[in-house]
Amino acid sequence: MANEKLAFLGLGVMGYPMAGHLQRAGYKVCVYNRTAAKAADWVTEYGGRSAESPAQAAEGADIVFACVGNDDDVREIVLGKNGAFAGMKDGAIFVDHTTASATLARELDQMTCPQGLAFLDAPVSGGQAGAENGRLTIMVGGQQEIFTQVDPILQCYAQKTKLLGPAGSGQLTKMVNQICIAGLVQALSEGINFAEAAGLDACDVIDVISKGAAQSWQMENRYQTMIEGKFDFGFAVDWMRKDLEIVLEEAHINGADVPVAKLVNEYYEEIQNNGGGRFDTSSLITRLRK
Repeated sequence: MANEKLAFLGLGVMGYPMAGHLQRAGYKVCVYNRTAAKAADWVTEYGGRSAESPAQAAEGADIVFACVGNDDDVREIVLGKNGAFAGMKDGAIFVDHTTASATLARELDQMTCPQGLAFLDAPVSGGQAGAENGRLTIMVGGQQEIFTQVDPILQCYAQKTKLLGPAGSGQLTKMVNQICIAGLVQALSEGINFAEAAGLDACDVIDVISKGAAQSWQMENRYQTMIEGKFDFGFAVDWMRKDLEIVLEEAHINGADVPVAKLVNEYYEEIQNNGGGRFDTSSLITRLRK
């Protein structure tokens, strides 16, 4: 039985099963969610307990995990009299799984030190299925000794964890991840559309090329539903746009040229404007089927 007391803030499609893995591993978990009914459902399913505020959830916890929507959501749950930082004890660690900006990660790192706390930015990749199956990839920024302390617990829902550098490095690595995904999904969309326009059986085409150099996770897991025009699962366009906006802001700061990411972000904006904000990211192909 694990001895650490944990808190988990944010029970969306990712956080709900992630917190569940911790509870099932034997940790004492207290959860908080902005919609209290979701927290009550979690307690019914997994056990543990819930709290009415982030501060109450964090009280007495050795490690506080968070997985919410964006920078503003993170600030809402950590700052102020009801925020997690107000409830955390000396020496406690805050681990942020939110995909947010590197700027925010550095700000939180600077805030925690004077308070006797520690911080890791630890965005994840793998989607809802990865969270449910405990097969996430976790990209971490922070101090080695803090990562070493937290890593065994991350293994409850991770297939790969890696410390990439100081605070903010996890978020920067997640940006690289999203840049690559954006390009891959657009290329796959164009490939499928080209195959169909050429009169080929797109499924047969993908069956062949997926065994060669063109293979990717996106190809293996999304081609069938893209061909069938089904986009009601997976990572939503709204969230990808949020992530790509973060990429573009950071690229403006560091001078990196990301023309494909910029273009694909505009394509996703077009899909949003046509009512597809909740479609999954493979819906890029819909632009080509007009």
